[in-house]
Amino acid sequence: MSATTVPLPRARSTGADFRLLLPAVSAWLVTAVLLPIEPGSEVLLLSLAGGAVLVAVLLLARPGLLRRRGAAAALAAALLTGAAAAIATPLHTADLHRGLLPELARAAEHAPPRSPGTPAQEVAVELTVAGDPRVHTSRGATTGGQTLLTVKAVVDRATLLPDGRAGRTHTPVTVMVRGAESESWQRLLPSERLAVEAEVRPAGEGYDTESAALLLVHGPPRQLAPPSLPQRIAGRLREGLRTASDGLPPDARGLLPGLVVGDTSRLPDDLVDAFRATDLVHLVAVSGANLAIVLGVLLGSPGQAGTPERRGLAPLLGLSLRTSALLGTGLTLAFVTVCRPEPSVLRAAGTGLIGMLALATGRPRQAVPALAGAVLVLVLLDPFLARSFGFLLSVLATAGLLVLGPHWAESLRARRWPHHLAGALAATAAAQALCAPVTVVLSGHISLVAVPCNLLAELAVAPATLLGFGVLVLQPFFPSLARLLAEPAGVPAGWLAFVGRRGAELPGGQLSWPGGWFGVVTVALATLAACWAAPLLLPRRAETGRHARPRRRWVRALVTGVLLVVLLAVLLRPPQLARIATGWPPPGWRLAMCDVGQGDMLALATGAPDSAVVIDSGPDPEAADRCLRELGITVVPLLLLTHFHADHVEGVPGVLRGRRVGAVEGTALDDPPGEAARVTAWATGAGVPLVRAGRGERRSVGAELSWDVVWPDPGAAVEAPGANNASVALLVTLRGGLRMALLGDLEPPAQSGLLGRLGRVDVLKVAHHGSAHQDWDLAGALRPRLALISCGEGNAYGHPSPRTVDRLRALGATVLRTDRVGDIAVTGDSPSTLAVAVHPQPDHGARAGHSGSGRSTRKPRAPPL
Repeated sequence: MSATTVPLPRARSTGADFRLLLPAVSAWLVTAVLLPIEPGSEVLLLSLAGGAVLVAVLLLARPGLLRRRGAAAALAAALLTGAAAAIATPLHTADLHRGLLPELARAAEHAPPRSPGTPAQEVAVELTVAGDPRVHTSRGATTGGQTLLTVKAVVDRATLLPDGRAGRTHTPVTVMVRGAESESWQRLLPSERLAVEAEVRPAGEGYDTESAALLLVHGPPRQLAPPSLPQRIAGRLREGLRTASDGLPPDARGLLPGLVVGDTSRLPDDLVDAFRATDLVHLVAVSGANLAIVLGVLLGSPGQAGTPERRGLAPLLGLSLRTSALLGTGLTLAFVTVCRPEPSVLRAAGTGLIGMLALATGRPRQAVPALAGAVLVLVLLDPFLARSFGFLLSVLATAGLLVLGPHWAESLRARRWPHHLAGALAATAAAQALCAPVTVVLSGHISLVAVPCNLLAELAVAPATLLGFGVLVLQPFFPSLARLLAEPAGVPAGWLAFVGRRGAELPGGQLSWPGGWFGVVTVALATLAACWAAPLLLPRRAETGRHARPRRRWVRALVTGVLLVVLLAVLLRPPQLARIATGWPPPGWRLAMCDVGQGDMLALATGAPDSAVVIDSGPDPEAADRCLRELGITVVPLLLLTHFHADHVEGVPGVLRGRRVGAVEGTALDDPPGEAARVTAWATGAGVPLVRAGRGERRSVGAELSWDVVWPDPGAAVEAPGANNASVALLVTLRGGLRMALLGDLEPPAQSGLLGRLGRVDVLKVAHHGSAHQDWDLAGALRPRLALISCGEGNAYGHPSPRTVDRLRALGATVLRTDRVGDIAVTGDSPSTLAVAVHPQPDHGARAGHSGSGRSTRKPRAPPL
């Protein structure tokens, strides 16, 4: 009998292969650095790329280098991929800088503010829709509560109106539609071609950094060509899933389409907030995990997909490896089309396609090289992913699952943890550990309940995903059956919502954390310390007996305790300790203007060390809470809101957080009504009375602080209409005679009404963030020594106006602005003792003349007056 050769599966290395890691990181870093570079540097970049290629070739030419696979080969690979990124990035970003639309956007950015009634520069464009329309509720300075719709598009022809200058182009833009006009845009699909007329605005108005311009469209679009067949099919599937989910409870009705295809249009806002608080926000939109679940049903687990032990539907149907790989590829491409090419979806699709290639060629599938290869290819094909937080979080979470997760799981199993629980806990903790330094930058907090909430959510993710995809596929053919299947699909979706909401309600579930590089470094150090101290809390069974090494355990316990105390001091920042470390707040401060971005927030010291009257709250609760914590304020006798624009009131929850607030006082005009209603709800929920301010009102707190309400004038609403002119304006007087005028957002018609009422003042809070619209007769009458302007760095409104700053200086005032110097504190209670100190924030370090990462630890500077 002749011998028969039996083919054996290829041996797989048990260790991770990191050879592609350095080239991927090199391409990523080079791309991220080059993305903001303006055009005109192509020759320099090509020269640098050519030099990198030459060095790489010289390294590779060394005899025997490839056989050794040493550091030189890794360096050569990194140089080659870096050179490729240096060449690819300018090619991909060239359309952001050339052509008619970028030219008009740059002109609009540097143009002076338009007077009311001045016509804007408009163009007629032909464009191709490149993404799904997204509906927002604006909470901007003057558009609170207004519906906005934005959609990505690519303009292929633009005509300047009215002179008719036209040209072909390929310019990525963001289209924005306001109010009721947005209804005709909500059903658009990617690949649809349209003709519209629009106003050209700079791209930096807060919507999309990948766009060359923002097109503000008026009126409905005119269709030039329908969407492609794949996009029409994808649109019908997405719409069908929404229709089949209509009968579910509100949370499940909004969450199921988001979980399956990334459609979050019906997701309740409070549920999104709950998911953010518990670090479950990755569930509110489709992620790479969904693709892994779907591919797992077809091919089985990644480790067994190419082996005789493979599982899934493919071997049950008798499909070969190549046929399985072909079906997996088609499924991946269909997934990207239906669920849209979001960063995490692209990362999962790239990794999956590399896995399909390995499966088709019979090569072993290794997850780490597949991830690194996917990152390398995607960054070269789409450089904007290099600066996408979503892409970064997806890569870090996947890396944690692949690299740290298995080791941590084995460590837990060695300590007699149940097999599946150890794997789930290790995977969740590993993903959280690597993502925490990024999420703290985005959210400003650490969720203490993230790991248990993610563990509980993991029970429902796979069932909800698979049942949801079943509903998606059945709805076009069997609508009744799809609606029937949606009922059980809503059960795990409802469980996910329950976990998110209950987790967000747990006391102490969130821990505020500093932002910037300081926050990144401290959370990374805290994570490392927790990993190092974990064996102390989870000792091996052998370490619990009489042969354990108590000395080593006591050293580790002591070091862990010291690190914990230091960490608590950094996070809680007791006012006394913070003042010693940073000099902030300065002793004897009387007024503090908080750096809250594009908005207003001030605090008036009452004389008690932990008490202040707060005027406005800015647009961000975290920034409001941060400022008051650093000032050591726990008691707020009065929170006065000058008017109800979002940049003055959206931070109210941050003021109410953990503080005793006596009352909330607002202006008499509830405009915009949506924001006024939100303030009423916040005050009612906190059990704080809401009162109204009126001209002639006089208040005081203690013996040191008093103020008069000098506006609004009830009879001036006709002559000075609008929410800005309804601002509550104050004349503040301190015991020593220091006088301060706080003018809210008053515009010239209302400012002129204050002539003759105020007299000279020492400190002026400049109205409306230093806009160009000022009454200079009033400014001349006030003639302040110190003028304070609260505005956001790089804001889209051009605040403050250079003309306003120059004219204030011409009046003899020292002008300070929060976008340049950070927080501002006025000290002294009389004109002779008036002084000022500033507290730079991380974002303003370079502009204020400071360096370093994190919150500045320099002593506050005192500009001359």
